[in-house]
Amino acid sequence: MSSQVQKLKVGIIGGTGYTGAELLRLLVQHSMAEVIAVASRSEAGTKVSDLYPNLRGHLDLSFVEPKIEAFTECDIVFSATPNGIAMQHAPDLLARGIKLIDLAADFRLQDAAAWRHWYGEPHACSELLSEAVYGLPELNRESIRNANLVANPGCYPTATTLGFLPLIRESLIDHNNLIADVKSGVSGAGRGAKVANLFTEVSDSFKAYGVSAHRHHPEITQTLTAVAKQAVTLTFIPHLVPILRGIHATLYADISAETSLESLQSLFEATYAEEPFVDVLPLGSHPETRSVKGSNLCRIALHQATGSNKLVVLSVIDNLTKGAAGQAIQNMNLMFGLDESTGLNCPAQLP
Repeated sequence: MSSQVQKLKVGIIGGTGYTGAELLRLLVQHSMAEVIAVASRSEAGTKVSDLYPNLRGHLDLSFVEPKIEAFTECDIVFSATPNGIAMQHAPDLLARGIKLIDLAADFRLQDAAAWRHWYGEPHACSELLSEAVYGLPELNRESIRNANLVANPGCYPTATTLGFLPLIRESLIDHNNLIADVKSGVSGAGRGAKVANLFTEVSDSFKAYGVSAHRHHPEITQTLTAVAKQAVTLTFIPHLVPILRGIHATLYADISAETSLESLQSLFEATYAEEPFVDVLPLGSHPETRSVKGSNLCRIALHQATGSNKLVVLSVIDNLTKGAAGQAIQNMNLMFGLDESTGLNCPAQLP
């Protein structure tokens, strides 16, 4: 893009959830983006800053109905809606030359039958699945640059894939025995009112869920299989922890006795040396979710379990930022030829 080009005109469908709110927080300070439409069926007519007082003085818009007419002037639309909604809008938006980034799962799985199995309904525009680019910049950067439709990865898959990626790419681990033990903050469950997510239900407790089947499992295995060029076997166990935001992935893989931890550290450092949003910590480090809160960073550290050939990779992200809205904006930057760090260089929030 030339330096003379105007700001990108941005629309958001589903602006009332946590990922929609995070998109707005980041976009209002983006030097090359202007939010011109935010849609919500339930809040149409309400000022955005009335629902989100942190945006007062930053955004003077009211929510509109999620109709195509509201987005005809947009260069790009983010869909931050529940699963099954973006596929309803995608054909019309793309036909009008409007790029689309879906933050839900509508375009993550390449097989329409797999989508129906995991999400319980037929895909409304399966012909677009082959056009959609999986939006993990560290893996698909060049394809994202040329994409009109991007499937933004899930939060669990982002932390897990970035942790396994260098090892899978170099065939340094046993592809048939991968384990991902992953924890999420409560905001990962969305903003909808559910008894199980109430403070009194979650506080001072800790539990696994979706042990036998979780929708992010096929997304992760699809990606790792493509990188490995062979089938991978993954045990994926998600957990809910009583924090607001954050993902902590503890990943296990078998390495050969001849492979040193120091050589793997060098591999990770080389792999991510030029990546603006992956930080490989020194050996022996223990990354914390608070070290990435509100940032687009993934922080990674390597360990070896005592007395075994089991490699342990620790990977942390903010589920709402690198796991959702921040990564979506990183993808937008790539799609329009901007520096991919634009609007995303804020440090994490402490405390």
